[in-house]
Amino acid sequence: MHLSDMALLRVEGLAKVFRSGKSDLRLFDNLSFQVAPGEMLAIVGESGAGKSTLLHILGALDRPSAGDVYCANLQLSSLSEDVAAEFRNREIGFVWQFHYLLPEFTAVENVGMPLLLRGVSQQQARDKGFEWLRSVGLEQRAQHRSGELSGGEQQRVALARALITQPKILLADEPTGDLDGRTADAVFDLIARLHRDCQLTSLIATHNMGFARRCDRVMRLQNGTIEEVEPAELPA
Repeated sequence: MHLSDMALLRVEGLAKVFRSGKSDLRLFDNLSFQVAPGEMLAIVGESGAGKSTLLHILGALDRPSAGDVYCANLQLSSLSEDVAAEFRNREIGFVWQFHYLLPEFTAVENVGMPLLLRGVSQQQARDKGFEWLRSVGLEQRAQHRSGELSGGEQQRVALARALITQPKILLADEPTGDLDGRTADAVFDLIARLHRDCQLTSLIATHNMGFARRCDRVMRLQNGTIEEVEPAELPA
């Protein structure tokens, strides 16, 4: 089965059920939607609604209980663990609420890490790492370790690391959730600029309705179902 001409990502009948003691916890059921190339899609919903789990499934980090995801002409459930890992490294950039930078490495080393995993030389990974730090405005912090960076700087480094492999899709899970208001605004502005400049397709799970309003489309995940809402209808 192939993607339609308009969809980079297609979700069909997706369900996720967790075993909880003797009963099942059905997180969501029969989710279906498409995302076109170049769209910035916000996913909103209360804590516990399943936004993070949905992103994990879309990024081939988790498998659904039913249904499937088609991405970059691949049926994700059909991928072996090794092929899924290769797919993630090639096609997907991830940014989480916590930056997950490796504390013993410098900013430039953290950014270049995905290229080293591809077998690129240390010098090439370092050169590319500097380029991406420049693109997020942090070239002067290249030799600092994560503990020496502010929260906003750490998230900028994480964003550079996510994009150094030039993925088609950016999956961001509450990327500004740990930041104060002004820093969060700056990081979202950066995500929006890189989305445009890098011609990304971006899916952003967020509690921030102001950020969601700036996206092309908004999907609300609640009570196990998903529905599209107009960005302008969200509270300011």
